[in-house]
Amino acid sequence: MKSLCSFGFGIAMLVAFLATASAAPPGTMAVAPKDFHVVERESGPVNYYRILTEGQTSFVRGEYHPKLATVVLGFQIPGSDASKVRSLTWRWRAITLPQGGDGCTSGKRDSAATVYLTWKRALRWYTIKYVWTTLGTKGVLCDKKRNPLVAQDTVVLQVGAPLEWRSESIDLPGEFRHHFAGDDANADVPDFKGIGIMTDGDDTKSESAGDYADFVFSY
Repeated sequence: MKSLCSFGFGIAMLVAFLATASAAPPGTMAVAPKDFHVVERESGPVNYYRILTEGQTSFVRGEYHPKLATVVLGFQIPGSDASKVRSLTWRWRAITLPQGGDGCTSGKRDSAATVYLTWKRALRWYTIKYVWTTLGTKGVLCDKKRNPLVAQDTVVLQVGAPLEWRSESIDLPGEFRHHFAGDDANADVPDFKGIGIMTDGDDTKSESAGDYADFVFSY
């Protein structure tokens, strides 16, 4: 289980590279599976992600096995685009739900699929962690963290079956203002830094697997 208080963490470590986004229609930027890289400081030695193809869709599959250290993959927004992106869409699918995984319960915070969104202002990182978990209530906000360097919320976006592709769409400035600025429509939004994905089962010591595809930013 990764609390991305440390994800402010790992996007910073992605400064060593700037991934090249895939071709996309004007006003958008697609992130291909190959554009994700291991965030080494936040990851164990075994990379349990691979790229698969199903029909016309290429996607990342994470397959966690008990006793492995968790691994996070990340993509950093190129610097010139950090202040421009306005929305993000993606698809994901739970394949194997970790036994008893619950994104809002300490000691059980495992998810078949997790997507992190991260912003930064000065020295403070802001992260929203969206989870597809085994148990819990869809739409619940939990595990809030606040300190001078980190602000992080967890949102239960999907729960349990059916284990099929689901599409998500996020208004990036709107989500930041909702979580970190009291829904103030005029609040300044810092630059968006990047996204992370993670499949884990280390808390519950169980198998866990999920797929990630079609990440597209719009300006």
